[in-house]
Amino acid sequence: MENKGGRRLNVDTQPSYQLEMFENKGHISISHSHLEMGKLDGQFDHEFEDECCVGPSPLIRNNSSPEIENNNESFSNAGEKCSISYMKYRAFRSLNIILFSAKINLLMPCGPAAIVVKCLTGQHGWVFLLSLLGVVPLAERLGFVTEQLAFFTGPTVGGLLNATFGNATELIISIYALKKGMIRVVQQSLLGSILSNMLLVLGCAFFCGGIVYNKKDQVFNKAAVTVNSGLLLMAVMGLLFPAVLHFTHTEIHLGKSELALSRFSSCVMLVAYTSYIIFQLRGQNSSYDGDTEHGESQKDEDEEVQISKGEAIFWLAIVTIWISVLSEYLVDAIEGASKVWNMPIAFISVILLPIVGNAAEHASAIMFAMKDKLDISIGVAIGSSTQISMFGIPFCVVIGWIMERHMDLNFQLFETAALFITVLVVAFMLQDGTSNYFKGVMLILSYIIVAASFYVHVDPTSEENSHRN
Repeated sequence: MENKGGRRLNVDTQPSYQLEMFENKGHISISHSHLEMGKLDGQFDHEFEDECCVGPSPLIRNNSSPEIENNNESFSNAGEKCSISYMKYRAFRSLNIILFSAKINLLMPCGPAAIVVKCLTGQHGWVFLLSLLGVVPLAERLGFVTEQLAFFTGPTVGGLLNATFGNATELIISIYALKKGMIRVVQQSLLGSILSNMLLVLGCAFFCGGIVYNKKDQVFNKAAVTVNSGLLLMAVMGLLFPAVLHFTHTEIHLGKSELALSRFSSCVMLVAYTSYIIFQLRGQNSSYDGDTEHGESQKDEDEEVQISKGEAIFWLAIVTIWISVLSEYLVDAIEGASKVWNMPIAFISVILLPIVGNAAEHASAIMFAMKDKLDISIGVAIGSSTQISMFGIPFCVVIGWIMERHMDLNFQLFETAALFITVLVVAFMLQDGTSNYFKGVMLILSYIIVAASFYVHVDPTSEENSHRN
């Protein structure tokens, strides 16, 4: 039906609608009909008429009304405002999750406080303490952001991310100490992380889990423990031979053979750790992977995606940079804090640094043990020890090689003996695949003995290595 250059199409249905297409205006008008409601005809015509602008046909594109262009521009401006508002909301929400979603973040102000104290007073004791406390929430947030990013990368890349950033805090501190030439601080802090995870963290997890489930022995996957125990013994072997060469004076070239052996052994240990990661990700052992996947599924039940992939990458960079800044203040204040507190550097490096630096891991291991998820607790404690011994220590040797620092695997006789005995004790405790509170007590008391030993231990090479190169 023609109507002033337009076409009117009437569709007689109940309820009926009128579809009007006016080519001269370049838009479609859709309106409800009055449905024979008498005096309400005009009301329906005016109240329920909506116009939806659609693109004009090629025949009428050049005759588009300016009103349509204005409408499109207004819609575009509204969309931009909505997008900006949404971005602001996402940024505020992400900041709120990172800063306020964990109680341990109450220690966040300690980091800036350490910088202020350093600039105003230069008191090494306070700078060291505040820096140490400031690193604690950052280490926990780094683990949180890494786990969030792993949700978007799949199991393979996610596993590599967790393996890489699992002990990033210790590695960053070690690299700064290497840069300062504090070889013994690097060696002792990495050794302390291994001892702390194997004795203190695992002991607390066994004890707390045993108290909650005191009427039964908790069980865990022996296959996973066997693999990690083998890697730990391999790490002990890598540290033992350079120390034996040094103290028996049986090197071909005095000093040089020890360093060359350490660098070669470090490369071999890195290859072994890479093989271990591939073994984990590809699932070569069905029984090992079955329990591991079950443990991971249990862990995933308590986790959910809270930030986007882009936000996770952004916060990963920010937290890593902030840890690097505090690590520099921390390393610079170690020697001063040792003098102020009248405490051996060995005790600070082996005991204090790992306890505070791994506080978040301690808490998570205990929490999972109290939920009867002991495989995850052992993965946190023993898995972290394996990572430091087979990746962290060799990695620092290679980095020292690049920096032309004489970082080697000769951790001295006392430290190597402490590691060897610790690995034997823990391997013996885990051989039957069960745990109870008494095993936890024995591991905790063993750690107290180790701590007391390092408190009275005087490192004869600390002064020499602090100023080396």
